[in-house]
Amino acid sequence: MLIGLVKDSLGRGHIVLNDTDHPRESCGVFGVYGPGEDVARLTFYGLYALQHRGQESAGIATSNGKDFSLHTGMGLVSQVFDEDNLGELQGHIAIGHTRYSTTGSSDPCNAQPVLVKDIHTGDTIALAHNGNITNASTLREDLLAQGITLQGNADTELIAHLLAQAPGKSWEERFKYLMRRLRGAYSLVIMIKDTLFALRDPMGVRPLSIGRLGSSWVAASETCALQHLNATEEQREVEPGEIVQIDETGIRSFRAAPRNTRQAGCTLEYVYFSRPDSHLRGELLYRARERMGMHLAQEHPAEADIVIGVPDSALPAAIGYAQEAGLPYREGLVKNRYVGRTFIQPNQRIREAGVGLKFNALREVIEDQRIVVIDDSIVRGTTKPRVVELLRRAGAKEVHVRIASPVITSPCFLGVDMATKTELIGANLEIEEIKQHIGADSLGYLSLDGLNSAINTGENTLCNACFTGKYPLDVQERLPLAIPEL
Repeated sequence: MLIGLVKDSLGRGHIVLNDTDHPRESCGVFGVYGPGEDVARLTFYGLYALQHRGQESAGIATSNGKDFSLHTGMGLVSQVFDEDNLGELQGHIAIGHTRYSTTGSSDPCNAQPVLVKDIHTGDTIALAHNGNITNASTLREDLLAQGITLQGNADTELIAHLLAQAPGKSWEERFKYLMRRLRGAYSLVIMIKDTLFALRDPMGVRPLSIGRLGSSWVAASETCALQHLNATEEQREVEPGEIVQIDETGIRSFRAAPRNTRQAGCTLEYVYFSRPDSHLRGELLYRARERMGMHLAQEHPAEADIVIGVPDSALPAAIGYAQEAGLPYREGLVKNRYVGRTFIQPNQRIREAGVGLKFNALREVIEDQRIVVIDDSIVRGTTKPRVVELLRRAGAKEVHVRIASPVITSPCFLGVDMATKTELIGANLEIEEIKQHIGADSLGYLSLDGLNSAINTGENTLCNACFTGKYPLDVQERLPLAIPEL
């Protein structure tokens, strides 16, 4: 766990505790078309439900059909918005965003949504993005060569400008052009005058769902946000390569990519990123994670007394492991959920506290016990040694670590903060060496076959590149970069 300092829009310092043993996702997006609704507050609550996807910045843009309003800031959703600025966000359409940076620095200029002017009509385009554009450098050079001024260094701004200058007489033609130019992963919510758009890249890497709330429509990165707002009527996922258009005439959709394009949904959405109360491909993620734990118990049993999980995302897998192994499940670690960000300036004592700020061990539960501790992943191997040490200090006789995913060996280029092989402990050490590094009595990872069986999805519909090094980018590589004839 690393502790760093960033500044918010008022220049105040934030402590950021980075759990570097877990992958970090890029963002959450939210949109609502709701005449007669307080769309700003609906978006605020939607972003609250998506806060786990990003804690660096947040923003909301609204439109009344003529005028746009925007408020962004650094920090958590609750730190960026209050009654005053929410009251100023008027309109019947809104989009929102909560960010963790992968492309583009942690800076106010990269906060989303971004606003640009349509070069054809002069209308404002507001856009929020979850994912990562792999050909961003090429696109940036092209836009700069055209004399377009860029305000930040995030790939979201590039997408907005590409759409703003896209040729075509209809939005369908312009979005098809956009998808031909983009490579990588993107789920987008876009607001243009009286219209809300929601779309996913042709591979469907990042999740995006829609649902109806009375006569209103809501789009969100995860279904948990729809459920919180009771926007569950006609709930469904936006399909890979689909563009959903919502305006006063109702809802329609069109495709910008053929249905037979290879799908590559991110496996880590199942393992870690999405909340356990969200659904992917119609299945509750809690159930999938339970099965991961069951398969893990079959593959890597342990002579132990109790099973505990590392809060929060690993708890369903820990329960599944305990059930399959016939061992009692106990809460052995308590998580402080309020240390992710604070306005206290860091000092040496806080820096030295490290993992102790985030977890506390229940001595009365784990003392003199042989423990199986379940976690969902190991990325850099920086936090697990401290967790193991924490358990031993609390009196654990043995600590057997089990990971409910395969060994992460390769970086991700599709919106996950795993940029280089040198950062990945699984790419540089054998499992026995990792066991020694973290100080465990034993270590076992879920196999890829076990993970795929637990997820129970079709062959070649997921991206497992972080485990295998086999990327689905060949599909995108064949997409033309030149401006096509329309």
